Amino acid sequence: MAYRSIRQLLGDNYELLNRQRRQQRSLSHERHKAQKHSSDNQFGTSELGQYVDRLLAKEIVAIAQTYKAGSIVLPKLGDTREILQSEIQAIAEQKFPGYVEGQQKYAKQYRVNVHKWSYGRLIQSIQSKATQAGIVIEEGKQPVRGSPHEQAKELALSAYHLRLARRS
Repeated sequence: MAYRSIRQLLGDNYELLNRQRRQQRSLSHERHKAQKHSSDNQFGTSELGQYVDRLLAKEIVAIAQTYKAGSIVLPKLGDTREILQSEIQAIAEQKFPGYVEGQQKYAKQYRVNVHKWSYGRLIQSIQSKATQAGIVIEEGKQPVRGSPHEQAKELALSAYHLRLARRS
């Protein structure tokens, strides 16, 4: 198992991720202003996000090839929204016990930050690059809690146990 942060994966291209985030914030703000004035709010987006996803996918597959990995494990995205929602609600209740308005504000802000990344598009990029390299893609259940390193470890173990269960 290997773990790399986004900064490590992108290396010198990490600034592209920051630029993409700034673009997203700016477009979101422009949409918000347009909605307040009941005007057209369909702003185009650049392909920078897709480019960053492809860079990440390329590096992930390169790491798998370096370690001669037989597979790359990706999280199942099926029920992620419900899991995240309950997790966010639990954290909000813990931070603001008995203060419903504060819980709602916290949950809203957290959801805004979490949903800025297109996980589906990133996973498709990884699958595409892995297929080109002849590496098998597996899915596992990723825990919501824990550090990114711990989540990656649990994800890999989940896929391993699923593989064992299929064999028996």
